This record gives sequence, C-alpha cells and structure tokens, in this order.
Amino acid sequence: MTDILVVEDNIEMGTLLCDFLQAEGYTTEHCTDGADALDVFVDSGAKLVILDIMLPHLDGYGICKKIRETSNAPVIMVSAKNMKDDKLKGLLLGADDYIEKPYDIDILIAKVKGIFARRYSTDVLSDGFLKINKLRHTVEIPGRDDSKELELTQKEYELLTLLVENTGKTMNKDFLFNKIWGIDSDSEQQTLTVHIKWLRQKIEEDAKNPKHILTVWGVGYRYEN
Repeated sequence: MTDILVVEDNIEMGTLLCDFLQAEGYTTEHCTDGADALDVFVDSGAKLVILDIMLPHLDGYGICKKIRETSNAPVIMVSAKNMKDDKLKGLLLGADDYIEKPYDIDILIAKVKGIFARRYSTDVLSDGFLKINKLRHTVEIPGRDDSKELELTQKEYELLTLLVENTGKTMNKDFLFNKIWGIDSDSEQQTLTVHIKWLRQKIEEDAKNPKHILTVWGVGYRYEN
C-alpha cells in the first residue's frame, strides 16, 4: 500500500510535492486524472490522500465521497477554491483537512506528519498469529512452542509486512512485485513466487496447504490471520 496518493492535475506541482514527500521518507503515487485516481485507490489503497478539487473526469468532491463509502483513510483537500462553502462541502464529505492554494509546503508536510503520527504510530503489528516489530524488523509467531524470531531476508520481511498490513485483501502480483522489487528491477516476477514459497515454509504449519498466505489464482496473493 502506498503511503500517500497525490491527486493533482498540475504535473509540475504534483511531481514537486511527491519529491518533497519522498524526501521525508514517504512512498507516493501521483495521479492527474480524477477517475484514474479513484481506480488506483480502489485497487491499491493509500494511507493518506492529498486531493485537489478541480480535476479531469471526476472532481475531488466526487473522489472524497467515493472514498468515504468504503474507507476511513485520511484525506487532505488542497484547492484554490477558498470560499467558505467550498471548504464546508469538502469537510462535510469527509475530508480531514482543507488547505488553500498556494500553500506553504512546510505546513502541508507538518500536517501529513501529524496525521501519520496519530494514525500510524504503532511500531508493533500483531494480528493474533504473527507479531511484527517494525522498529527492529523482526517477526515472531507467539503461539508456537518455538516462538523465537523468524530468520527472514529483507525482501521476505518487506513482502510479509505488506501482506499483513493488507490482511484479507487480495494483492495483485504486479503490484506486489513493483512495490517490493521496484518497477525498474532487473529481477523477474518469478522471484515473487519463490519468496512466497519461502515465506510459507517459514510461517505455515503445512507449506503445501497454507492457511495464511493464500494464492488467488490469476490475480495474486492474500494474507489471512
């Protein structure tokens, strides 16, 4: 799941904002079209959406309304529309904040950091089966007699954490590969299949009949606790 989805039809402004956010350690995705942005959110999700209002095909109000039908992901609306009614409409549709353009990039990033601190500050991810310590990059299975830390490679750790963070959601193979290895990686997608096999050998009681890392044929993989 991407940290921040930036929806901004001004390519230069959107790219610059993504550069600033990436410099702060966030992963970003940039969309310039409203309908495309909604498709990206539905398919991949995002921890936070920075949302312009005036967009091609579907405006920010429409996107916010659709997001709120299925998700409580934080939304920051950013717009040159500065009338009281514009702000109220955005907030009533479920936006968490509304910032006028032109904005101070330091103020926007401070708001982003505040949201992440309040919503995503948990350093330990525990689902009743696995316990992932994000600070130490360790994974345990507390219910097992042998509950010592699992010996995972960095890529295995990143892949497992991504799956667990999206428990119950089928993750597309292309998305998983691009997220973990990068879209420009020289590795082949078969690498993903191999890492899934290795993870199953380490966390499943029966790797040939997995109960936690499930294959969704023709699509990808899903984690269940």
